[in-house]
Amino acid sequence: MEGRAGRTIRLVATRRGRPTQAEAKKLDLAVREAAVATFVEMGYAGASMEAIAKAAGITRRSLYSRYADKRALFAGVIPWALARFVEDDSIAEAHGDNLDDLKAALLAIGRAAVTRAVHPQNVRLKQIAMSEAALFPEFKISAESLMWAGRQRAVTDLLRRHEELGNIDVDGDPELASEHFLAMVEAVPARMADFGVFRSKAQQERHLRYAVRLFLRGVTPR
Repeated sequence: MEGRAGRTIRLVATRRGRPTQAEAKKLDLAVREAAVATFVEMGYAGASMEAIAKAAGITRRSLYSRYADKRALFAGVIPWALARFVEDDSIAEAHGDNLDDLKAALLAIGRAAVTRAVHPQNVRLKQIAMSEAALFPEFKISAESLMWAGRQRAVTDLLRRHEELGNIDVDGDPELASEHFLAMVEAVPARMADFGVFRSKAQQERHLRYAVRLFLRGVTPR
C-alpha cells in the first residue's frame, strides 16, 4: 500500500481473530515507519493521526489503541527512529589483539557513523526533534546523543578490551575516550549536513583516516 508520506508500507494479511505475536510485531513496525515518514514529510505540526493511520494502512481507531494522541506517538517514535540508525549498523568487532586490528575496527565503525550522520532522513529527524524539543521534556538528551548511544557502547567496549591488553592507555576511562573519538569522526560531517553541505566519499575517507590516526597516536602508550 502507498502511504501519504510517499513510501510503501507492506503489511502482512492477517487471519480473522487475534493476530499472532509475529503479526502484531510487524504491524507495530509498519506503524512506526509510517509515523516517521509522515513526520519527516509534514513536520510535527502538519502531521495528523489520520494521515499516519492512512500511511500505515490501518484505521484511526487502531492507531489510537496504540498511542493516546499525536504527542505520545511523536515522543515514542522519534527516539526509536534515531536509535535505529545504530541498531541496524553492522558494528565492527575486533578480531585480533593488536593495534592494526583496533585501527581496522575504528575505521569500520567510523564509516558507519559518518554514513548515518549524513543520511537525509536522519538529518531531517534531527532537525524535527530539536525544533520540537522545548515541547517534549521526554527528550532529555540531544538528537546527536540518541544516535551515538549504540556506537559509543561499541567503541567503549573496544577500547576497554585493548586497554586491558596493554595496547592503549585511556586513563581507565574508555567511555570518555569513545565520546571524543565519535566527536572527531562524525560531529563536523553531521553539522555540515544540517546545512546541506556534504563531503565527497573520498574526502570523507581522508578525514576519517586522519581522525583515526590522530586518535590512536594520542592513546598509544609512549
